[in-house]
Amino acid sequence: MSGGPQASVLVLFTSVVAATLAVTIRAGRRRGSAEEFFTVGRLLTPMENGFAMAGGHLSVASFLGITGLIALYGYDGMLYSVGLLAGWLMVLLLVAEPVRNCGRFTPADVVAARMRVRPVRIALGCSSVTVSLLYLVAQVVGAGTMVALMLGQAGGAAYTWTVLGVGALMVVHVSCGGMRATTWIQIGKAVLLIGGALTLTVLVLLRFGGDLGGLLVAAARGSGHGADFLAPGLRYGGEGWAARLDFVSLGLALVLGTAGLPHILARLSTVPTARAARRSVVWAVCLIGGFSLMTVVLGLGTAALVGSGAVRGSSPAGNTAMPLLSLALGGGAASTGGAALAALVAVIAVAAVLAVVAGLTLAASAAVAHDLYASSPRRRRPPHPPHGAVTDTVPHAGADTGMEPVAGTGAGAMRARAWAAGRARAGKRTAGAAKGEVAVARGAAVVIGAVAVGLGLLARERNVAFLVGLAFAVAASANLPVLLYALFWRRFTTRGALWAVYGGLLPAVALTALSPVVSGSPQALFPGLDFACFPLENPGLVSIPLGFLAGWLGTLLSRERPDKARYAETEVRSLTGAGAV
Repeated sequence: MSGGPQASVLVLFTSVVAATLAVTIRAGRRRGSAEEFFTVGRLLTPMENGFAMAGGHLSVASFLGITGLIALYGYDGMLYSVGLLAGWLMVLLLVAEPVRNCGRFTPADVVAARMRVRPVRIALGCSSVTVSLLYLVAQVVGAGTMVALMLGQAGGAAYTWTVLGVGALMVVHVSCGGMRATTWIQIGKAVLLIGGALTLTVLVLLRFGGDLGGLLVAAARGSGHGADFLAPGLRYGGEGWAARLDFVSLGLALVLGTAGLPHILARLSTVPTARAARRSVVWAVCLIGGFSLMTVVLGLGTAALVGSGAVRGSSPAGNTAMPLLSLALGGGAASTGGAALAALVAVIAVAAVLAVVAGLTLAASAAVAHDLYASSPRRRRPPHPPHGAVTDTVPHAGADTGMEPVAGTGAGAMRARAWAAGRARAGKRTAGAAKGEVAVARGAAVVIGAVAVGLGLLARERNVAFLVGLAFAVAASANLPVLLYALFWRRFTTRGALWAVYGGLLPAVALTALSPVVSGSPQALFPGLDFACFPLENPGLVSIPLGFLAGWLGTLLSRERPDKARYAETEVRSLTGAGAV
């Protein structure tokens, strides 16, 4: 694109960025507590939260990457659409209500209710930051690819400056607006993304007269693979057993990983009740399901109208399939219709990136502040009441004074008065600590943004949907096992929790580092090196069972006796919501 179309795209980019900044500034005026910053005070309705969930999940990987994979690999590319939707059923059936009832800000809150707090929070904090960073890399790669294509500078300075700009915006959104700004940006993005995808889907179907059979035939012909395009094995079947296992590994990661994503679990705490959390997930499933069906039509339409060869020539990873389809539907790059549709796609992609990176950065920042920072040795916990103290008239946990009288003059009453005064001082320290967590979260957003930008510059040639698959694999390997064990296994211990997290996280990261994703292939992060010794591109098939196995072995080999009373309290809270925040 050049001239007028480029100017239109830049104007629309600027408009979207300005709108999101306006929302952030408005939300930033509400300087509230840590609960306001991380969960919007738990005041969202199920519909609002469902749209925000869909907006946080339907990323640029869904919009660009999945369409590109379907356009290049047909049936095998559809695995992403099916797997991403199936993962939400795991969220609905297994974790939505228990996590809302037991959690507060991060996934570690659910597990720490039963275990030794500090080591569990450190482990899950590290895992959450790793998952969020992998997901963030996919978003900045997608944004850079889109803008570079629209400006006709693929792989050049436009990519670099776009990645840097997205990094700066993600820091601003999180630091200034918190969860409130993130929520409204995600809602707006969900409406824009689904509306834009619906528009393009209708145009594709109209081009073929509503004949899905004709669309399939044209897609198979345009792909250059004939009938093989519509059969399994084009990507995950023609290269021996490793490719077939990669197919299984990716599917397992997509289905199980959604229930372990930190930014999805964090959204469950933004509604007032567990019932509202479940209804939020139902809204999200309906929206994401509709979008998944549209990506199939769009991917097949790209193969039919543009051709798989043209898509691969523009971007070997397929990230440019959607803008190429929009140009073809509109009549070409030189036409007004083509420029308008391409500008629409570009705006949707930018909105998708800004919404998702805000949610991911907030989740990672919350993990750093609420889990890692809060677990530092210098942080002191509120005192527990002394054994034998008379506590019936002691101030409650929310009281702002410890000077209420306690009947009696004996040793028990004196201990109770001392505990009450200490509890009041602890309450003041807790309020100060909450402000400290918010400040740390804002600082962490800067560091996380810088790391994501650096990795995004290295990973520009990777398909963004594939990068998301790696994030799902780590989430399913490290976060999901410990969550399920903590919620449903009475004998689970602290050692089991630590082994589950590290036993899934470390193998997933190590196997990815030793896979063709990092070295040994032209599309690797380091194409000039070759130290790949693990044949699969997605480690989920190995790392997910290892996470569950490590948690089980750690519990069996632990000398710690599980606290049955704490488990009973957690079980009642997770099932009924009694005592939930």
